[in-house]
Amino acid sequence: MSNQLRTRLRAATVWHGDRTDDHWYADVTGWWRAPGLLQDLGPALGALFEDERPTVVLGPESRGCLLGPLVALHFGVGFVEVRKNRGPSCDSDAWRRRTTPPDYRDRHLDLGFRKRLVSASDRVLMVDEWIETGGQALGVQGLFEDAEATWLGLATVVDGLRSNEFRRRLGLRSLVNLRDL
Repeated sequence: MSNQLRTRLRAATVWHGDRTDDHWYADVTGWWRAPGLLQDLGPALGALFEDERPTVVLGPESRGCLLGPLVALHFGVGFVEVRKNRGPSCDSDAWRRRTTPPDYRDRHLDLGFRKRLVSASDRVLMVDEWIETGGQALGVQGLFEDAEATWLGLATVVDGLRSNEFRRRLGLRSLVNLRDL
């Protein structure tokens, strides 16, 4: 990734609170407001897995659903939304579901997608804006293992993981590390 993209990401990120505050957080909504940055994020995330050739890109609600379609367009493939804590829209919907290990807020989420959207022949790439604990991503990975699809990895803008074990297990590749912001 270019230093220019890293600089633009840093400039569009606003930090609230200070590092000693438990409620300190990054506001990344500036990424969506900068059209040039938004245009470049899909191809930049896709470039992390350029040689893998996914057949489908997926993203969890909500920000994975913003970035995922941009990456899917880069590869010329479809997109699957992974829903959080939502049931099927009707009793006849066939859903694949999984509960996550604790996420960055120490919550266990119920993740799911419609079964008909992913087959065993799919090569799946997950996209999200930020990873901190890996709990949500591990839950999503489990969903696709249940579908017998091939997990290619996770492309994320910011890597805030502390565990190299989870980086390897998820096949994580990122544009920036948290310390770069």
